Amino acid sequence: MKDLFSTQAKQYAAFRPTYPEALYDFIFQHVHGNENAWDCATGNGQAAVRLARRFKNVYATDISQKQLDQASPAGNIHYAVSPAESTSFPDHHFDLITVGQALHWFDLDKFYAEVKRVIKPGGLLAIWGYGLLYIEPAIDEAFMNFYENVVGPYWDNARRLVENEYKTIAFPFPIIPSPPLAIETEWTLDHLSGYLSSWSATQKFIQQKGHDPVPEFIQQLAGRWGKGSRPVRFPLFTRVAIIA
Repeated sequence: MKDLFSTQAKQYAAFRPTYPEALYDFIFQHVHGNENAWDCATGNGQAAVRLARRFKNVYATDISQKQLDQASPAGNIHYAVSPAESTSFPDHHFDLITVGQALHWFDLDKFYAEVKRVIKPGGLLAIWGYGLLYIEPAIDEAFMNFYENVVGPYWDNARRLVENEYKTIAFPFPIIPSPPLAIETEWTLDHLSGYLSSWSATQKFIQQKGHDPVPEFIQQLAGRWGKGSRPVRFPLFTRVAIIA
């Protein structure tokens, strides 16, 4: 499992989009217990905090201590540094295992073996992600140019798996179809700037080129953006399954 986010952990916590309640409603429809949940690759703990409202115990792991340092504490959330593919959890322990926007970084065979080991029979594995944002056509065109032509060469190959909505990732379990889901929010231009700075490709660009490409892009976009905030939409995709 790769760690590409420790460098920009604070930006990640501040500017990454928040998952909608409809996503959790869909997941919880298929969960039969509320004892233990594991949020794998928790990052700053966004999903773990939501799971903590339903489950007695939430175990939230990540390979980045810097990411965990940004996580919100809660009495029933147990944060720990751990790879996705090898944990110290007991066998058949979890009613729910979640992975948000991270499966593409995993060694899949080892992770799926670990899921089978630690999940309860009939437990739920819920994986989701989001791709590119949509605002309005003129802004989207400029955004795509930045994404593909400016920082494009600096994306890890795993990013293509996200672009394909995990359709090319092996998933050896019967998939439960999900309803249409999306992150819908309002962002200022400053928030968009912070989000772009949280990208691993942006950080690689800075490391190799010695300057930050985001301010120039934001300046170019300012005329199209106008004042105030704009609606932003990220379509979600899921891979959800009951593990027998």
